[in-house]
Amino acid sequence: MIIFSMDVVSILGIFLLARVIRTNILPLIYAGFPVDQPFENPKYIVLVCLIWVFFLYYEGLYTRIFSYWDEVRILWRISFLSTIGIFTIASAGKISGEISRTVVILMGIIAIVLLPIIRMTFKKILRRFGLLQRRVLILGAGETGRLMLKALMREPNYGYNIIGFVDDDPDKCGKRIEGIKIHRGVDKALQYINRCNIQDVFIAMPGVGKEKLQALINKLQHRVKNILFVPDIFGIAVLGTNLRHFFYEEAFAFEMNNNLYKPVNILLKKCFDIVISVLLLPLLFFPMIVLIVLIKMDSMGPVLLFQERIGKNGKKFRCYKFRTMHADAEERLNDLLENDPARKNEWTTYWKLKDDPRITPMGKFLRRTSLDELPQILNVLKGEMSLVGPRPYLPREWEFIEAISDSILNVSPGITGLWQVSGRNDRSYDYRISLDSWYVKNWQLWLDIVILLKTIRIVLNKEGAY
Repeated sequence: MIIFSMDVVSILGIFLLARVIRTNILPLIYAGFPVDQPFENPKYIVLVCLIWVFFLYYEGLYTRIFSYWDEVRILWRISFLSTIGIFTIASAGKISGEISRTVVILMGIIAIVLLPIIRMTFKKILRRFGLLQRRVLILGAGETGRLMLKALMREPNYGYNIIGFVDDDPDKCGKRIEGIKIHRGVDKALQYINRCNIQDVFIAMPGVGKEKLQALINKLQHRVKNILFVPDIFGIAVLGTNLRHFFYEEAFAFEMNNNLYKPVNILLKKCFDIVISVLLLPLLFFPMIVLIVLIKMDSMGPVLLFQERIGKNGKKFRCYKFRTMHADAEERLNDLLENDPARKNEWTTYWKLKDDPRITPMGKFLRRTSLDELPQILNVLKGEMSLVGPRPYLPREWEFIEAISDSILNVSPGITGLWQVSGRNDRSYDYRISLDSWYVKNWQLWLDIVILLKTIRIVLNKEGAY
């Protein structure tokens, strides 16, 4: 009810802001702006609010919980559906003359930005006061249980409050994981549920037998609101995965879709790249000219670096970057690796070095801000790269990606990617390769949008970059 009330207030606020822009600002920008009635009749304001609230309820925002970015995606869809819905009802009810079309469109545009911010901030405040939380018990304190704890802590929007672990291993009992105590006895799970008012149970015990697992689920299913079973399968496609059940056989199967199998999705990704790149190019032109001058003044050598990289289907191409290293970078690297075992180990693990002596002063700034990758927008316009995708690997790295090349090379490499928004250079080389593979398996256009938004945040905050 609190969230519902906040949504109504937010919608009314967005409506009033849209009307102020329509009435007081747009006529100043364009004197010939057409005059229409900005909702003089209060009953039409109520109608607009009802349509927005209907779609909020229809999309499950009052009955289900979502991750942060899934909720943002749903709010964006609601903004579009509500706008179309208002126009449809106005047309069918022959009240178009009573409703300002400009205000309706402005509401949809403003809501895309403000509604997620208002809603997420308000929910965050409520969680700080102990509201919107679900008490959770994790069965299994092994590697899978630890992984689930980490995953739940990274998604506060779910509102999960982990009360404790339960495990049968006597060596683990009494210890703590991230401050959360491990209790003994999975067979005593029901007692913990009743005593601690548990709402959701995560079963993260990959080693448990089939019969014990089935008995455990059947025993607890009607004692909690939800049971979430974590199978011992990782690294497969999860976005867009559906559960296909077979009623009479009491069986089910995971249906994992290959989104890149459909030519329309490949075309959609390509169009998204071109449209965004064309819009960005005029905005980036002047900053790139300034950077070219600064690089030239900073050190000797060419401004642009042309590196051969592995592209889609293994086809090689020349990748553009602003030069960030001295002209004799390779010689400096070889000398460093021969004389410093610690730095050699760092290079072998990450294929990058902190405090790299090869990097110029200007190059440090470019890398810290990721501005050295700006010229790659030309690669995107040429069709050699994508805005989002796997890392553009060097030919010498082929031996490391050959085993999963069928997956990684199924799409064009990207200027940014999943590994950049998951810790960037703080992640090991092998982990970054696995993230690239996971990205391709789970590709969705929304995933590209999320990665781009996260990249902007990381670049501005300079997280994990060196």
